[in-house]
Amino acid sequence: MSSDAIVAEIRRIREEIAARFNYDIRAIGEDARWRDAASGQKVIRLAPRRPVDVVAKPREAADTASQ
Repeated sequence: MSSDAIVAEIRRIREEIAARFNYDIRAIGEDARWRDAASGQKVIRLAPRRPVDVVAKPREAADTASQ
């Protein structure tokens, strides 16, 4: 990997935040939501998207005929 100053800074900040909350992802999320609310800015939350069911395509006749 290349040594990118921006990536290094983001990783350092991420580590600091994680350590501050003892690596508890729920506490980190709660703090992020609290900071969003305290910012006074409008925060848009979209409804979660459901995964699309992927149905395998049937094999073509040529594929099955050779088996």
